[in-house]
Amino acid sequence: MHGEMHRSARIGWLRAAVLGANDGLISTSSLIVGVASAEPSRPAILLAAVAGLVAGALSMAAGEYVSVSSQADTERADLARERGELGASPEGERAELAGIYSSRGLSRDLAIQVADQLTAHDALGAHARDELGIYATTRARPVQAAVTSAASFAAGAAPPAFLAALLPTADLTVGVVGVTLGLLLVLGGTAARLGGASLIRGALRVALWGTAAMGCTAVVGRLFGAFD
Repeated sequence: MHGEMHRSARIGWLRAAVLGANDGLISTSSLIVGVASAEPSRPAILLAAVAGLVAGALSMAAGEYVSVSSQADTERADLARERGELGASPEGERAELAGIYSSRGLSRDLAIQVADQLTAHDALGAHARDELGIYATTRARPVQAAVTSAASFAAGAAPPAFLAALLPTADLTVGVVGVTLGLLLVLGGTAARLGGASLIRGALRVALWGTAAMGCTAVVGRLFGAFD
């Protein structure tokens, strides 16, 4: 007997954390770069950074909560329906479970034995896993997703917001872009490593999209600044 750590157990919180941190870092840095390109005054830049951090964190929390709540509602409805079917037609559900195991390679007799034993142990759990594809490690957790997204967004948005408050306005754009790209490389590589993917590929793809976002907002800022 030995314990094993599987990366699938991290799916729920890892997805929300990575999405929130990436969004916080990229969107806040892009806001700062865009506003600095149009109106390079510290009050305007700092206001954009703080407003982006607060609004973004709350928006991420609300979006994740609503989205994951919808998934949780669907899971609950499926489980309720399955519970009703087990009460109304236990033999039919037993045969359905045996058919699932048989289709996966078990002999008919062994599939029936497995279905019988799992039904006796936890019929609803067996159907949830093998018929519906609902597992404990991937169950929807709306509150966890909302809190993780909001906290990670704020953590990602904090470095560019601090830079907006501390750096001279003349050096702000270069400083924010440089620090943001460095953090994106670290964040992308860490997320890829936790998920078992290529570290370099994960780092570069995040940095690429961050560069594109900051570049586009800089262009927009310059265009609007030219009209003043």
